[in-house]
Amino acid sequence: MTISKYRATIARRWAISCRTILVLSIVALCAAIPSVAQQTENEKAVWKLESNYWDYVKALDMDHYKALWHENFVGWPYSSSQPARKEHITDWIKAHTDKGSTLAWYELQPADSRATENLVVTDYWLTSLWADKTGRGEPFTTRITHTWIKTPNGWQIIGGMSAMVPAS
Repeated sequence: MTISKYRATIARRWAISCRTILVLSIVALCAAIPSVAQQTENEKAVWKLESNYWDYVKALDMDHYKALWHENFVGWPYSSSQPARKEHITDWIKAHTDKGSTLAWYELQPADSRATENLVVTDYWLTSLWADKTGRGEPFTTRITHTWIKTPNGWQIIGGMSAMVPAS
């Protein structure tokens, strides 16, 4: 094979690779757009509240945190051996702060949501790091499901569950 044929072959392969990357990128973008575009206004509002929820935990703003919870809430957090009601919604935070830990950072990764009439169910992964007084801690990930209900006071959590994601 001559050098000019070799260069032409390389150029064709490079062009094919670039086109393949471009097509795959466009497909990936188009696949992602409908999920966001199809969110209802209620889902968008609730996702904003999910973010606020974790900002309140990080700031230890328990007044705003507690306002997110419906009086008839029942859920099963990973930190509890049995379902809990509203009067116990801060127990898991207290367990951290009693040890001198604070929420250093978190990352919320939505998995799915669904709106039906006056309810929105959200499912997401939360990776967070609770740091001790020296700033040390290990990040961990939990799966969280919240059921939000629209009330005269706005959206509130009426049900939920969480589970630890095993470290891989």
